[in-house]
Amino acid sequence: MAVYTDLTDEELRALLTQYDLGRPRAMKGIAEGVENSNFLIETDTGRYFLTIYEKRVARTDLPFFMALTEHLAARDFPVPRPVKMKNGDVIADVRGKPAAIVTFLTGLSARRTTVQQCRAIGVALATMHEKLEDFTMTRPNALGPEAWAPLIMPRLALAEELRQGLATQIEIDLALVADWRSGLPTGAIHADLFPDNAFFMNDVVSGVFDFYFACTDALAYDIAVCLNAWCFEQGSAFNLTKGQALIAGYESVRRLTDEERRALPALARGAALRFFATRLADWAATPEGALVKPKDPLEYADKLEFHRRAIGAGDYGA
Repeated sequence: MAVYTDLTDEELRALLTQYDLGRPRAMKGIAEGVENSNFLIETDTGRYFLTIYEKRVARTDLPFFMALTEHLAARDFPVPRPVKMKNGDVIADVRGKPAAIVTFLTGLSARRTTVQQCRAIGVALATMHEKLEDFTMTRPNALGPEAWAPLIMPRLALAEELRQGLATQIEIDLALVADWRSGLPTGAIHADLFPDNAFFMNDVVSGVFDFYFACTDALAYDIAVCLNAWCFEQGSAFNLTKGQALIAGYESVRRLTDEERRALPALARGAALRFFATRLADWAATPEGALVKPKDPLEYADKLEFHRRAIGAGDYGA
């Protein structure tokens, strides 16, 4: 369960005195996610979502994330809107840790993605990119290519324990990594749009959230992340129909450039390597018996097998 900070009723009441949200009525810890402590809270004025930032989210990055979601909300894109405190701030403190309350979104996450949902997430992703064209704040991608080797190399022995021969394959992947930003359209991206970071109502996207890896990078990298997260079946089986639907949905709003199409296989391989890297690091750092179960890095080792065989954008449905 992703509740590292077990908030007490007294602490919640004290926190809410800093907002105009009324008195607390209920609070429930949320099991999804592995990065932060999350709570669904209900007050006199409605339902809200409280996050206490624990691991990879730096306090100095929070203004970027909050401004980005406020920018999208103001343009009618379905994101959780930060709730301002009485003093106008959106970042509070809980036990010395940064925290924020945001508006509640309705919908259900995809447990097993469908072709229709893949198309819908493609449409939503491109729409988000367009609505962020005039967003002026920037943030480097802290988990871009330069971050992968430092995460992986000290843990190559663990990779080999997980699967024989994996360490050598990953070293080859790292050696082929290049900076993909050259010549590609860039802007603010989500960078972590997995099925558990989106809500649907009747196969229409009703919410996109968890922008805590958002950054300034190649727009097509966001597509590559989604192809990895939404379009694979078990193991390394890429569902071409889902890939076609996702990319077609995206291009119904924003057309890919020729450079983005050529870069897509490298971007998809890089995105898989990024999530393998962080999952391997989390796997190594999680003590035995911990309540928070790390995500399996082998899922992305399997996906890398497909990306190594891919020749062009057509292998992904473009």
